[in-house]
Amino acid sequence: MIKKILVILMVASMMISLGACANSGNTTKETETPAVEEPKTEELPAESGKIAEIKEKGKIVLGTAAGYPPFEFHKIIDGKDQIVGVDIEIAKRIAQELGVDLEIVDMKFEGVIPALVTDDIDMIIAGMVATEERTKVVDFSVPYYQAKHKLVVKIDDKDKYKTFEDVDVAGLKIGVQKATTQEALANEMFKNAEVVAISKLPDVVLELKNGKINATIIAEPVANAYVKQNQDLYVAEADLGQEPGINIAVNKGNQDLVDFINVIVEDMKSKGEVLQLLDEATALSEQ
Repeated sequence: MIKKILVILMVASMMISLGACANSGNTTKETETPAVEEPKTEELPAESGKIAEIKEKGKIVLGTAAGYPPFEFHKIIDGKDQIVGVDIEIAKRIAQELGVDLEIVDMKFEGVIPALVTDDIDMIIAGMVATEERTKVVDFSVPYYQAKHKLVVKIDDKDKYKTFEDVDVAGLKIGVQKATTQEALANEMFKNAEVVAISKLPDVVLELKNGKINATIIAEPVANAYVKQNQDLYVAEADLGQEPGINIAVNKGNQDLVDFINVIVEDMKSKGEVLQLLDEATALSEQ
C-alpha cells in the first residue's frame, strides 16, 4: 500500500511538466459492451500476459477525461448522459477484438497516468501526446492522429489577431489548458504575452468569451468544435505547427497489449476509419 501511494505521488509530481490534450470533471464509471459485430482484425498478436489477464476478468478498463470534443465528451443520447467521441470508439474496437466488455472511467486528466501505473485502469485514450517525460513512466502505441495547434480568438478580434506576432505582445493574455502540450508550446513561443494556465478547457474558452484572456491555443479539431458551438469565437490564421501525434498509453511491462493495440490502430488508419470517426464525432458534438 505504501509503495502504491509513493508511485502515485511520484507520477503526479511529474504531471506538472507534461503536455497533453484533455480535460474533465469528477470520476464516473460506465460499462459498455460493443454493439457492432465485425470480423476480427487479422494477425493480432497471440494473447499472453496482460491480454490474458484482461480476458480472465472479462473487461478492459479505459481511463479518459471527457471534456475534449470530438475525441471524448459527454452527450445526452436517448435521455442518458453518455461518453462519446473518437477515442471512445477506438476503445470499443479494442474491447471488441479482445472479446471483452469496455469499462470507461472518466477522471481528471492529471489522474490518468497515476491510475495506469497502479493498474487501476488498463489503458488511456484521452487525446494524449507521447511526450518524452511520459514515455519514462508508461508505454505508448503508434499515433492514431496528428493535429495542428490553432489560435482561437473572439470573432470581433479576428482582424486584430491574425498571426503569432499579433498576440505575442506585452499586456495580452494567452489562455491554455494546464499541463497540456499547448501550455508547453505557449511558454516556449510567447516571450512578451502572459500565458495563463487554467485546469479545464471549457473554463479557458469561457475566459476568452468573457474577455479575461485575449486568445487561446487548442488542437485544431477541438478548436473547430468549440468555435462551431460558440459563434462569437473564431479560429485565427496563425500557424503554430503540429503536435507530435496522439497515442494510446499502456502501463510498462505490457508489450503484448501494446502490440495488440498497434495492429488495431494501423488497421483503422489504413482503412480511413479514424478520420471517419473524427467526422462523425464532430457532427455529433455540434448537435
